[in-house]
Amino acid sequence: MSEQIAFLGLGNLGFPIAESLINAGYDLTVWNRTASKADPLLKLGAKVAETAIDAITPGAIVISVVADDAALEELFSMELIEKLGKGGIHISMSTIGPETSRQLSQIHDWYEASYVAAPIFARPEAVSAGIGNIAISGKAAARESVKPILQTFVKGIFDFGDDAGAANVIKLAGNFMIGASLEMMGEAFTFAEKRGISRQAIYEMLTQTLFAAPIFQNYGKVVASHAYEPAAFRLPLGLKDINLTLQASSNVNAPMPMADLIRNRFISALAKGRENLDWGALAMGASDDAGTTP
Repeated sequence: MSEQIAFLGLGNLGFPIAESLINAGYDLTVWNRTASKADPLLKLGAKVAETAIDAITPGAIVISVVADDAALEELFSMELIEKLGKGGIHISMSTIGPETSRQLSQIHDWYEASYVAAPIFARPEAVSAGIGNIAISGKAAARESVKPILQTFVKGIFDFGDDAGAANVIKLAGNFMIGASLEMMGEAFTFAEKRGISRQAIYEMLTQTLFAAPIFQNYGKVVASHAYEPAAFRLPLGLKDINLTLQASSNVNAPMPMADLIRNRFISALAKGRENLDWGALAMGASDDAGTTP
């Protein structure tokens, strides 16, 4: 591949995405706040920029994978977007609010660049295996041009049209549903446990029959065994996402009472000092209530 890509953000998801792109032959210039995280990619042939703006090539493609709205807005300053400029495309893979995407899309328009929202549904191991899924939205020409790049590291690409914020709505809805599933499994497995049935036994039966889906099978294994370390996606990020969901739903008067429950579970978990655990540890709330926390 001769296509040059600037890649900003090498966290738990960003790193395997960048690695997959390099292995597919793309020419990457990477940047991360903690520069040492780029060292393994340097050995694979990536170039490392000292600053985010140094990574940008005018008219090229930049991919960002950062923690939240504030980090993305700080990173994509007017100066950086102006350098990206005419013909440039920004693929934003962060889980952020839809309004933030719309605002950033407008700023990109001012400089004749394009903004594509492309949040990914995948844990790091799924990225490495190429089995994640991406929702995309933004201007049609830009969406089409980036699909071959995204196909490098995902199984499915789902197009939600021209509204830059649409893909973020899908991502927030999906993460809410994962959170609700964690709560549901936490309650069900704890109920079975208190009735003398092992968590593993109910997990195996239900995830092979009524709930034979990746979310229940993969996260169910975590919840059944209380295996919340190492964290692929930490609890504070889960709280960030559910707060974004509630804010976005409030903006359109769409009540989400279960999301409120999930938010309180996150807050409770953080109050108990679980901030370094995987967000699957939300399910521990049911064990706490039942007096069975390991």
